[in-house]
Amino acid sequence: MERLTGIRSVNIARLVYLLICELAGAAMANHIAGSEKIWIGVVGGLVLAVFFILVESLTKKFTLRGFSNATVGLLIGVFCAWLLSRGLVKLVEATLQGKVEQFESITLVLNASLYASLGFLGSVLALRSGRDDFSLLIPYIRFQQDSSPGRPILLDINVITDSRLYRILKTGFVDGNLIIPRFVFEDLHIMANSSTPSQQARGQRGLDVLERLQTGDQFQITIQDSETEDASDSMDARLLFICRLLGAKLLTADEALAKTARLQGVKTLNINDLTHALKPKIAVGERIRLPLVRAGKDENQAVGYMPDGSMIVVNHASNKLNTTQDVTVISTLETDAGTMVFAELITSAVEPEAGKK
Repeated sequence: MERLTGIRSVNIARLVYLLICELAGAAMANHIAGSEKIWIGVVGGLVLAVFFILVESLTKKFTLRGFSNATVGLLIGVFCAWLLSRGLVKLVEATLQGKVEQFESITLVLNASLYASLGFLGSVLALRSGRDDFSLLIPYIRFQQDSSPGRPILLDINVITDSRLYRILKTGFVDGNLIIPRFVFEDLHIMANSSTPSQQARGQRGLDVLERLQTGDQFQITIQDSETEDASDSMDARLLFICRLLGAKLLTADEALAKTARLQGVKTLNINDLTHALKPKIAVGERIRLPLVRAGKDENQAVGYMPDGSMIVVNHASNKLNTTQDVTVISTLETDAGTMVFAELITSAVEPEAGKK
C-alpha cells in the first residue's frame, strides 16, 4: 500500500511540474513575442518538462545518499578547477594575449572545460567512494546514515523466522537500526498466509517477533525499498546489494548466504556461529552427570543432552534409559552440524577399592 501511495505521489508531482513548465513557457512567449506566439512557449515548456521527467525516470535508483555524495564531489572538483584556473588561465593569458584574435573566447572555453571536467570527475569519484574515504579526506568528520549507534543491520527471512532472534537482540549485544527489505517483508506476509501449516507458523512467528521489537525502544525497524536494477536477481543477490548500498551488516541464519556475503566483503553476523561459540567446550576425560533420555543409533547406545542442547552419545548404556548416570567423555568429533561427544558409563568397579582404603 505504501508503495502504491509513493508511485501516485510521484505521478502527481510530475503532472504539477509539467503544468508549471507549460504556464511558464506560455507566459514568456506572450511577454516576448506576443499572444500570437504563445504556442511556441507551450511547446518549449513541454519539451523542457519531458526532458527533466525523463532524466528523473532514468535516475529512480539514485538515492538521496548518492546525491549528497555526488554534491560533495562536485564541490571538491569545482574548487580544484578554481585553483587551477587561477594559474593555468593566467599562463594562457600571458602566452597568447596580443597574438590571437579570439583570445577571450579561448579563455572562456578553457575555463568552462576545466570546471566541467573536474566537476564531473569529482562527482564520479565521490559516488565510487565510501564513508571511510570521506573521513580520510576530511579529518574528524564521518558521514553517518543516521545518529543511531553502530552500523544498520539487515535481516533476512531466515533469521526473522528463527525463534532465537528476539532473545539475542534483547541481550543488547547487537546495536544499530534494523532494516528489512520490502521484498522480504512481502514474502513474510505471504508465508504467514500460506496454506501449509509449517510455513504459516514460521511466517506468523516472524511477524510476531517484528511486532515485539517495534513496540520496544531498543530498536527502530525500517522498511527499505531499494532494489537491484535486474528484477530477475535472486533474493540473496538483492540482499547483498542493499547491504553494500547502505553499508549495513547482514544478520542471518543461512550458512550459504553467510559464506557468499563474506566472499563479497559484506560484514556478516551469523547467529549459528554465536550459538556454537557459546557452547561449553567438553574435554576428553571430563566427568559429567547426564540424564539419558532416548536410545542411540546403535543397539547398545543411549543419548543424553546437556543444558545447552549439546548431544552426548553414551556407549553400553541402553539399559540405563530414563535414568541419570555419571559418564566420562572418551572422544569428540567436529562436524558441520557441531561437535559430537562420545562417553562411557563410570562403572561401580571403583567402589570396592575405595572401601578397602
